[in-house]
Amino acid sequence: MDGYDLLPANHRFLRQRTLKAPIDCTGVALHSGDTVTMTINPGDANTGIVFRRTDVSGRGAEIAALWNNVVDTRLCTVLGNSDGVTVSTVEHIMAALAGCGIDNAVIELNGPEVPIMDGSSEPFVFLLECAGVVEQDADRRVVRVLKTISATDGECTVSIQPASRFEVDMEINFETNAISHQNIRLGVVNGSFSKELARARTFGFLHEVEAMRAAGLAKGGSLENAIVVSGDEILNEDGLRFDDEFVRHKALDAVGDMYLAGGQIIGAFSGVRSGHALNNQLLRALFADESAWTYDVIAADEADNMPNGGIDADRSEFAIAANA
Repeated sequence: MDGYDLLPANHRFLRQRTLKAPIDCTGVALHSGDTVTMTINPGDANTGIVFRRTDVSGRGAEIAALWNNVVDTRLCTVLGNSDGVTVSTVEHIMAALAGCGIDNAVIELNGPEVPIMDGSSEPFVFLLECAGVVEQDADRRVVRVLKTISATDGECTVSIQPASRFEVDMEINFETNAISHQNIRLGVVNGSFSKELARARTFGFLHEVEAMRAAGLAKGGSLENAIVVSGDEILNEDGLRFDDEFVRHKALDAVGDMYLAGGQIIGAFSGVRSGHALNNQLLRALFADESAWTYDVIAADEADNMPNGGIDADRSEFAIAANA
């Protein structure tokens, strides 16, 4: 018997999810090159995703992972608060949390950057799997898109339109034959993120990496945590994890950036050459139009339309309570 069958009729909605236990990792920060320790902690119901800097004292140490707290998008997505505290490169951990259906978590860092790990979301998905997931005593709140919203910057465009689930349609086009034209369309539901997107790594061009290092950036970047392209050649000895790994990573970034909506979006995202700046611009345009979205809950029998990373949550607490 499904655990939801034991719940009262008015509680047959998907419940919020958090980690069963804290879990930590240590890795290199992409730009500073510093070693960073990160702990992903369970969060209370209705907390959302919150970053906490353990090297900063007081209330200014916390930053809610929300679209209106994005303060920079030039090289990555950077969150900041009114005290000037920032956390950068949040997109890959945010994508993992979205793809695994984690609603509430408090992420502690002893520095201003999330560790880059291998340049993908797979290490974070692994951490979430190891920690386990539990359901909480609160209905899962989603952001349902009610009408099409778009944003444009030259040849780059993004849009979000009504749909029954969260979908990503991403298209990129580069002159180098190593990438060329690539497109992917995917429903981010029921484990598909872990299977199709999580392993796709960030990428860059050798001349850009050299320029960033000359500017004191990308000190932690290497062939161990990024795909590097020089001309028409991929410099990584092991090659690609997918033939279209580049567009898959762009889709991964979009999943992470869109999760800054403050909940899972129910809508179809489409991007052509989009990046962090345009993704955030889209969220700002969406929330500026109150007729374009609404908060909603999801019926339990619609679970297949929601992301869960293939991680089943422990429902026993609610089953026992409902059956008592």
